[in-house]
Amino acid sequence: MVRAPDLLAALLGLGLGVVLTLPGAGAAGCRALGPAERLAFAPAARARWLAPRARAPGPLDSLYGTVRSFLSVVQLNPFPAELIKTLLNEPASVKVDEVLRYQAGYVVCAVIAGLYLLAMPTAGLCFCCLRCRRRCGGRVKMEHKTMACERGVLMTFLLLTTLVLLIGVVTAFVTNQHMHEQMGPSAAAVPEALLSLQGLVSEVPQELQAVAEQFSLPQEQVLEELNGVGSSIGKAMHSQLKSTVYEALASVLSLGQALQVSVDHLRGLNATSVELQEGQDTLAPALHGHRLRLLALLQGPHCQGCAGALNKSHTLELGADFSQVPSVGHVLHRLKDVPEANFYSMVWEENTTFNALPILAALQTADMVRELKKVVAEQPRGLNTMREAFPVWEAASRWSQALEEVEESSRPFLEEVQRYERYRWIAGCVLCSVILLVVVCNLLGLNLGIWGLSAREDPSHSEAKGEAGACFLMVGVGFSFLLAVPLILLVFSTFLVGGNVQTLVCQSWESGELYEFVDTPGNLPPSMNLSQLLGLKRNLSILLAYEQCKQGAALWTVLQLNDSYDLEKHLDISQYTIKLQQELQKLKVDVQNLDLLSPAARRDLEALQSSGLESIHYPGFLVEIQKPVVNSDVEKLAQELEGLSQTQGNATLGQKLQEEARGLQHLHQEKVLPQQKLVAKLNLSVQALASSAPHLQSEIIGVLDRVTYLKGELPTRATHILRNESECFLMREMSYFSQYTAWVREEVTQRIATCQPLSGALDNGRVILCDMVADPWNAFWFCLGWCTFFLIPSIVFAVKTSKYFRPIRKRLSSTSSEETQLFHIPRVTSLKL
Repeated sequence: MVRAPDLLAALLGLGLGVVLTLPGAGAAGCRALGPAERLAFAPAARARWLAPRARAPGPLDSLYGTVRSFLSVVQLNPFPAELIKTLLNEPASVKVDEVLRYQAGYVVCAVIAGLYLLAMPTAGLCFCCLRCRRRCGGRVKMEHKTMACERGVLMTFLLLTTLVLLIGVVTAFVTNQHMHEQMGPSAAAVPEALLSLQGLVSEVPQELQAVAEQFSLPQEQVLEELNGVGSSIGKAMHSQLKSTVYEALASVLSLGQALQVSVDHLRGLNATSVELQEGQDTLAPALHGHRLRLLALLQGPHCQGCAGALNKSHTLELGADFSQVPSVGHVLHRLKDVPEANFYSMVWEENTTFNALPILAALQTADMVRELKKVVAEQPRGLNTMREAFPVWEAASRWSQALEEVEESSRPFLEEVQRYERYRWIAGCVLCSVILLVVVCNLLGLNLGIWGLSAREDPSHSEAKGEAGACFLMVGVGFSFLLAVPLILLVFSTFLVGGNVQTLVCQSWESGELYEFVDTPGNLPPSMNLSQLLGLKRNLSILLAYEQCKQGAALWTVLQLNDSYDLEKHLDISQYTIKLQQELQKLKVDVQNLDLLSPAARRDLEALQSSGLESIHYPGFLVEIQKPVVNSDVEKLAQELEGLSQTQGNATLGQKLQEEARGLQHLHQEKVLPQQKLVAKLNLSVQALASSAPHLQSEIIGVLDRVTYLKGELPTRATHILRNESECFLMREMSYFSQYTAWVREEVTQRIATCQPLSGALDNGRVILCDMVADPWNAFWFCLGWCTFFLIPSIVFAVKTSKYFRPIRKRLSSTSSEETQLFHIPRVTSLKL
């Protein structure tokens, strides 16, 4: 029998799934109508938010950290608040010794750079003089035992120094290029920040007007939902009643299908019993004839090995007697015209009627909807005066004009900055290339020198490779001396600028000391007082304003405008609530025409209930079904006879046995197999009826009682749901106006004229100046300084190593080796340079 869950799944497949997927379906309380939609208000505040800039993490971060640590060691003095205060208010009274005392670390570095600047050219001139007289970078005069060790040590140190120079110059190339790439985006960010600050103070009236105009959004939403209020409430009623109605209809359809199945099985059982009785009437004589003939043949004296077949032939007779099964005619007579009703069509019609509740509710609420629309279409008076009553900012136009002028004048300046940056980049690339040339000379000199040394064992070799390696090393030394002066000048100039930017500006900016300095009264001259420039009546804390702006606060909060403007009186919407509540109380929906069971279907169920289907003696069928159709296996007996016919010595007996085998096979195919199939069919019907019949009575009683109960209960439940959903609908529509007022309150006090562009400009300025410009700038001079000071050991080791690559001045050579000749007597040989 089909169960209720399977039936419900079938109903879903027929089209009920669309209704079942309604928002909030089956939920209790106000959730039945579904939650109010979230209104998407367009932001009234203009898009003046500055995206935060940040340097992406990279492999140079550790280098930047090292440079900052070095600068912290160079500049140990704290932020010079008093010195800067004096410089801003009384520039003429600034004392040079105070500046030098603060810049003591940079002065020490300047002294070191000066000594380097004097020492390197002097050393270069001396080297040139000595080199011209061949007193420096010459040859080793004679070979000695420790020469190989000294040569190896010098080559190792030269190689290490060269690798350090290579790492430094590659890093210098990277930082130089990185800073060059950052200058373009950094320069473009300045006008962007200025335009955002200009929009911050010039577009407040337009933004307030945009806020007032968006009252149409909740209005349109409520008007749209009023068009479907009846349908929405009908859907809510459908959603809350559907589980009960669908369950009842599923039970009805399940019983209808069970009725049809039971009747079909009962009729099949009766027809199969008749066929089985007719079949055994024709099967019995045939079996008897075969049995007599086989007994005569198999009991003969000439039959060899026939004992087994003889025993099976004795049992060649009918097993089951289907004339003994119980009669079901009286039950079939009571169910003669059943089913009278089409349960599937009936349930489909009832489902269609039940699913029409939204349409029925929409028709009954049409007049009420027209009255509600008139109420909602009115415009609140307070919203029309919100812009006019907002405090006027006297300084807005002045600041807007000033920022516009600054933005226009900054563009030519930034173009000049980018042009000079290109010159700096070219100069850096040239110097880095020269250092790279020194590295290449050292590496070539080492490679050729080592190659020459490895070939020196050959007495006939000219040792040109070693001479070439020494020359390359001397070329590198020459480039090093020529490069020293411009390199140290560039390093110190960039170090002085970048170091002071990092220690004086970036560190104090990041730690907040710069904001504290600006907030301290008296530090800034009166012409730079921000409170006076903004026209405020009280002093404004830059640090507090910056922190509030960084958290997304608007100027409403920063300047405390709530004391001079009453926003709540402009957001009063109570005029809508009373009228909506009065009109919604008039809703009525009638569900009296919903009938869950037709009269014909009821008669069918009652007929099945009184048919006596459960009183049939099903075990009587099972007794005969369990018996075989024939006591002996006819097919196996035929196969055995076929085998016996081949082993008999008497040809006539063998032929007769073969004929009997063919006869039994034909009997098995024509009579026995059809009977077995009918027995299986009868067994299926008996099993189905025996398992379902005992439960049908209780199910029929339960369904009839439930349908009768729901016929009177559904209208009462529908009225209760209607009253509850009307109140929920009112709350839902009021939530749209509440969303608007909450949005206006948040928009005006937190987003309109937000000062995030101010804090964003300050943060971005620090990121651009310190992270994107100062860090690669300082890393560039740091790497160049690294290379500059490592040029000194490079020169020393190159000069020392070159001597060992040249041919030795005094070295004996002979045509044969003393070590390869036995009893060799040394003799005087010629000297070969």
